[in-house]
Amino acid sequence: MIRNNDNQYIEPDNTYYEPSRDSSQETMMLVVIVTVLFLVLTTVLAVVFFKEKFTGSGHEENLSGAPQNSGFIVIATPTPTPVPPLSPNQNPVLYPAQAFNDVTIEEVTSDTNPSVRGITQTIMSGDNILTSYTRENPISFDDPLYYASVPGIFTYRGNNFRNSASFGYTTVGTEPGLQQIWEFSGIGSRLASTQTFEWTGVSYTGQPLVIKWDSAVRADMTNLYPEKKTKADFTEVIVAGLDGYVYFFDIDDGSQSRIPLYVGFSVKGTPALDPRGYPLLYLGQGDDNADDGKFGLYIYSLLDGSRLYAYDASKDSSYRSNWSACDSSPLIDAKTDTLIWPCENGIVYTFVLNTMYAPGSGNITVSPGSSEVGLKYIYVDEQGSYMGIESSIAVYDEYGYFTDNDKNLNCIDLNTMKIVWTLRLQDDTDISPVIDVENGVPFVYVGTEVDNQLEKGTQGCGASYIYKVNGLTGEVVWQTSEPCFAYNGETSDTDQSGGCFGNIIVGKRSISNLVIFSFSMTNGVASGNRLVAYYKDSGTTAWSIQADGINKYYYGMNIYSYSSPVDCYDEAGRAYIIIGDSVGQIHLVDASTGARLSYIQTSRYLGTSNETTNGIIFEASPVVYNNTIIISTKSGSVFAIRIL
Repeated sequence: MIRNNDNQYIEPDNTYYEPSRDSSQETMMLVVIVTVLFLVLTTVLAVVFFKEKFTGSGHEENLSGAPQNSGFIVIATPTPTPVPPLSPNQNPVLYPAQAFNDVTIEEVTSDTNPSVRGITQTIMSGDNILTSYTRENPISFDDPLYYASVPGIFTYRGNNFRNSASFGYTTVGTEPGLQQIWEFSGIGSRLASTQTFEWTGVSYTGQPLVIKWDSAVRADMTNLYPEKKTKADFTEVIVAGLDGYVYFFDIDDGSQSRIPLYVGFSVKGTPALDPRGYPLLYLGQGDDNADDGKFGLYIYSLLDGSRLYAYDASKDSSYRSNWSACDSSPLIDAKTDTLIWPCENGIVYTFVLNTMYAPGSGNITVSPGSSEVGLKYIYVDEQGSYMGIESSIAVYDEYGYFTDNDKNLNCIDLNTMKIVWTLRLQDDTDISPVIDVENGVPFVYVGTEVDNQLEKGTQGCGASYIYKVNGLTGEVVWQTSEPCFAYNGETSDTDQSGGCFGNIIVGKRSISNLVIFSFSMTNGVASGNRLVAYYKDSGTTAWSIQADGINKYYYGMNIYSYSSPVDCYDEAGRAYIIIGDSVGQIHLVDASTGARLSYIQTSRYLGTSNETTNGIIFEASPVVYNNTIIISTKSGSVFAIRIL
């Protein structure tokens, strides 16, 4: 039983929705069943008629096709469109592409209609307020298989669906294991804007980026070490630190591939690379502690490390104008050369970049100029001051999905910059929505923290709510919850929230029927973590690592984790999960059953007289590139772990 400090059991309020099938899906299923039965019946009748008319009347069957001179119109079964072959730049984890359609949302239910809830928006271009807006070059994102044109992991959770932080196949042996292969321990600290503490190492979400550069682009890079320019199959890891530097590594051995880039501000979220393979790095400020006094977002050239563009988001008036951090990891629509970047001041920025680059030219430019368009929220019936956006936006076609600090999951049309629907959640959430497609319909998964359920200065057990939502209507397909602990501190600095902090795994291949959530602080404040796999169709539990007297695979993940679990797959489609915790352990889990296959305790300064396991905290999210895990720590280390 879960109890609070007064030894009282707190039953999470899970009456909002019980796990269940969507009634519209049941109706669709019924229609499909009736249709199939009708087709089977008509086929049987046709066969009987055919046999009686032709075979039974002395006519011989034409075994090579339809009866000759039968009077039947023969309708040929259309040949399925061949699946395009996998190109070297595409992620085999996502291959083949999901069914993907252009969609138009025409109406939503009253429960999720923004106007019914009294929600309005302001659309701005630069400093000009627009009465309406239609994008000149419409945004339309494809399936995430096509997000990038070179191999790598370019943004938080990989792509516009936010559904893959792994690239390539991962081979796991008959005796699975994990091996630490290199460590970089040089990420430092930077004074916070409050002047009361220092940011250290790499924090939440802090995911590394990985790219296999084209040789022609490498040749243009004056800041890339010469031996890396000519190395075959060179793959670079990029980590942005809270100390004001960006670090670059060779994934094979951890050697630095360039001098660290000093940017002069703390990066707390996950940066982004340009998915076109252009040498552009997109960085958002995590704190108002920049050398130049700006507070916003930046674009750097990786040809020479120069700053190409800076946007000071603090100059925009908003209902959260005193805080303009950009922890969100942006997306780039390659077809329209458009950057999409939500901000904690409550504005969704889009920039037409006007990028100019040709490999071999040695020069790259961007010039957004006055093309900025932002979506600014005004909640006339609620507290607009809490309308910050910390999550990264996920996009299907032209529709963007993100959460905010006022407990909402939102959908906007990026071509009109209007709110399409907004769903009130049961608590705050910082994780990024994840998109999955079923029968041509996008569904969105999201989960909440335990943040606003306890009185100030108290700790206890609450509920972390999770949802499956129809992305076209905002209607909840199913919702359930897990008990998690939290401490609601007297100040934000003393808060300790449990619940969903690690991002969601949408299963693929052998686990394509599962969605997997990570719940933090399940045994108490700062204690315990639970991985739970739910069936996508019903929201019922398939497996859980928490001890329940039945699950023989319980392995006592007694340490909480804010780091996101990552799913990876072998060529046969078998699925595995990698998750780090707050004491430096990394776990390898069989994603089909929840069985832990192996784990490793990472060590700083491995093999030296200074070797230690103290102080290693994984809050940042890892990536998996083939058989290599890359993960950063608050202590200032970047680890590479090989999956055996």
